[in-house]
Amino acid sequence: MEVGIMIVPAKLKIGDEIRVIAPSTSHSILSKENIELSTHRLEQLGLKVTFGKHINECNSLMTSSIESRIEDLHDAFKDNNVKAILTSIGGYQANQLLSYIDFDLIRDNPKIFCGYSDITALGNAIYAKAGLVTYSGVHFSSFGMMNGFEYSLEHFKKMLLEDAGSSFEVEKSSEWSNDAWYMDQENRKFYPNEGYLVINEGECEGTIIGGNLCTLNLLQGTEFMPNLKGSVLFLEDDKLTCPKTFDRDLQSLIHQTGFTDVKGIVIGRFEKVSNVTNELIKTIVQTKKELSHIPVVANADFGHTSPMFTFPIGGNVKLQVKKNDVKITLHTI
Repeated sequence: MEVGIMIVPAKLKIGDEIRVIAPSTSHSILSKENIELSTHRLEQLGLKVTFGKHINECNSLMTSSIESRIEDLHDAFKDNNVKAILTSIGGYQANQLLSYIDFDLIRDNPKIFCGYSDITALGNAIYAKAGLVTYSGVHFSSFGMMNGFEYSLEHFKKMLLEDAGSSFEVEKSSEWSNDAWYMDQENRKFYPNEGYLVINEGECEGTIIGGNLCTLNLLQGTEFMPNLKGSVLFLEDDKLTCPKTFDRDLQSLIHQTGFTDVKGIVIGRFEKVSNVTNELIKTIVQTKKELSHIPVVANADFGHTSPMFTFPIGGNVKLQVKKNDVKITLHTI
């Protein structure tokens, strides 16, 4: 089904209710400290935090039944008091839900839907099937990060809170980390941000599609895959990737219908364990003739390292890539 009308959800304002659901891994794996700090941070923004009734259910796959997860998703969209839906955490099983989602319900009750990693499957499918702009950004659990969260919080606010403006240029973070912060909040290692890796120069403007690359590719050949025509792809991958898997996953996306009309690519920062170095990113991209005519930039502040900015799937971006100057301008409405 092709959705012709783009629906942009209303921004959050003080007093709004935000519902936390767990469409992937169970909320029960989060520590009490994480839940308390995450809730407190959201309440500091003036938001009321509520939770789906099934989020703590947990089976042998560390998730809950499809029926439970669908019920929480649908309940959140049905509830007129809920203005935004924030996923608890990522995982592996979100795409199990796709055939069971009532996309008409979502279209008729538009609201903010935000998460990343495995949630890429839901965010892109909702945009493709319901026409609702969704958001790739922090989970509920991300708000439990004690140190190094300021950039992520600021860009969450810029994108999703009322009176933040209609567009903004994404700022480069001053430093970044790639550690199991949820296991040890005190002993963190931060690296200076050396800036974007420019691969192909150029300028473009288009509709953002993407998120986690290997998860997005699960939608290939299905009705849940967004149209790539006129898009700017935002792509990242996690610790399960390596240079060879990133290469073939990117190639698989290139083979999709509509890719010839992709306008540009922004690649999020890779995790250290992936061993996808700057040199290898360049090599992989430059071996693909299909990308030679479009701007491509890497090491952007999103993905499975911290911090991250929030971006709209189905929203508009202007990308300007020059050798020593990269500008990513996101439109928030």
